[in-house]
Amino acid sequence: MTVHFIGAGPGAADLITVRGQRLIAASPVCLYAGSLVPPELLEFGPPGSRQVDTWPLTLDEIIAEMANAHAAGHDVARLHSGDPSVFSAVAEQMRRLDEKGIPYDVTPGVPSFAAAAASLAREFTVPGVAQTVILTRTAERATAMPPGEDLKTLSASGATMVLHLAVQRIEAVVEELLPAYGPSCPVAVVARASRPDEVIVRGTLDDIAAQITEAGIRRTAVIVVGPALTAAQFPDSHLYSAARCRDT
Repeated sequence: MTVHFIGAGPGAADLITVRGQRLIAASPVCLYAGSLVPPELLEFGPPGSRQVDTWPLTLDEIIAEMANAHAAGHDVARLHSGDPSVFSAVAEQMRRLDEKGIPYDVTPGVPSFAAAAASLAREFTVPGVAQTVILTRTAERATAMPPGEDLKTLSASGATMVLHLAVQRIEAVVEELLPAYGPSCPVAVVARASRPDEVIVRGTLDDIAAQITEAGIRRTAVIVVGPALTAAQFPDSHLYSAARCRDT
């Protein structure tokens, strides 16, 4: 028996990986976050499978479901939105499974920041403009941020920054980013990326807060900040240059 942690993607059901779909189809038990995982994915489960929405459950209750499946010899498809490597609360589940000796594996998924980049039709790493992407969040109504990971410190590099779980405090985010990026720095907010009801708002640090308030966006959104969003004048990358091709 194995617990399969599966990245269910950013929202569109057809953005799950082939491996993830196959694991769902082979698992008699499926645990999923009902508020974030597309319900269409549950249709891939085998007939009669046990499907549990973990949104209202505590960590102990989730682990109990996995332990019961383990005792019965049933594989578990544990669906997490986006990709399990960031902001998924997978680490604490793995720690509990290690304590109980229950095996698990991880299948990656399409993260929300990648879906946002696709919706914006932008590359977040543009030659000569930005070659670093910072994925972070804020601490309001969440676990405290470690020392040195506050927005003021992280923004000093001027890199492309993607903020998760922060759109509900957009005014405070803007205030913290302004000193490093400046009021004219481009910003994009993508809500429900890849879903039929996706919303995209583009602006600058000077006007994005008012736009988000007017649009009524309060959750399930990422904030992207940085000059790569609107860069037009930049050098071609070395990847396809004549010099690189000659060297090879």
